[in-house]
Amino acid sequence: MIVLQVLFCLVVPALSIWAAERFKAAKVLGPVVLAYGAGIVVANVPGLHLDEELGTSLAGGAVLLAVPLLLFSTELAKWLSLARGLLISFACACVAAVTAAGAVGWYFRGSTDEWWKIAGMLVGVYVGGTANMSAIGYALKTRQETFVVLNTADLICGGAYLFFLLSVAQPLLAKILKPFKAEAHHEAFEHPGETLSKWTRHHVVPMAQSFGLTVVMAAGAVGLSFGLLQELHIGFVMLCVTTLGIAASLSPKVRALEGSFELGEYALLIFCAAMGSLADGSKLTTTSLMLLSFVFIVMVSAAVIHFALCWVFGIDVDTAIISSTATIFGPPFIGPVAAALKNRALVGPGLTLGLAGIALGTYLGLATAWVLKALAGL
Repeated sequence: MIVLQVLFCLVVPALSIWAAERFKAAKVLGPVVLAYGAGIVVANVPGLHLDEELGTSLAGGAVLLAVPLLLFSTELAKWLSLARGLLISFACACVAAVTAAGAVGWYFRGSTDEWWKIAGMLVGVYVGGTANMSAIGYALKTRQETFVVLNTADLICGGAYLFFLLSVAQPLLAKILKPFKAEAHHEAFEHPGETLSKWTRHHVVPMAQSFGLTVVMAAGAVGLSFGLLQELHIGFVMLCVTTLGIAASLSPKVRALEGSFELGEYALLIFCAAMGSLADGSKLTTTSLMLLSFVFIVMVSAAVIHFALCWVFGIDVDTAIISSTATIFGPPFIGPVAAALKNRALVGPGLTLGLAGIALGTYLGLATAWVLKALAGL
């Protein structure tokens, strides 16, 4: 059973990617939903007993590898070359996520003892992505059931918000935000150098090199934790691999390793399959409804605050929507949303903002959680 469980967590992500590339329905759902959904189905098969400790270990290891792999293609220089409006909108999205999660977390502080951890995790996912939320959760030693419910709630709420962005967001927000006006810098990003590569045999070698570098970083972070703190401190390790991933991205040779982002996404899908396999419906309680409300209120509040700040700073509607997509959903969803906006000019900048969010999400999420914990005197 242990061997089958490991194989399941390794094979389902590959099948999810394969299906999303070939079938329209699977593409609409996306690999994350497919992998997580498959895990949930298996977790609730009558008579099938999975090893929870193994599932948790697989999920944690996957996150440890995913974070630096997703960061290798980041170009810090491009952050500064983005237009003022894009940078302001991105900053507004980050402020909105921190403000919403902090305020809602404080409101829910009497409902769960992990409210400050949840707030930090939601900052991570709404600035960066699932990898950040997972990294923060492991760093703060969040309970397994909280992990599972938060991921499920994020999928539900995120799906509803994505539908909003793809459908009525542009005409609705155009009533309060100014229209988009193309500028010279947009053309420079129309065909970005950091486009996402495909899964092909030509990328086997660079992917292997990326994986090897990531393993070395993870091992170094673990060794540093034992050397400096005399224990395996997950929070310290996650901060280390994030920082090392960003530092490695400064090297043109590392950025040129095609397929590193996809490999990071594959590791993230392993996390989704593993966490989904822990979602035993019989173990869910009324707390699940509270956490769903927590996530929904934070997401809606963050979006409202972000668009309100964009109005204050005079940001155009397309830039506001793309920056919201970049922070809440990350690079993979920039293309579909840009297509819905009929604005290819923002694809490149959107990808850059998405990578910037992944780089910053863990730092902002942990900082939010620790500040809330200190304010509450915990």
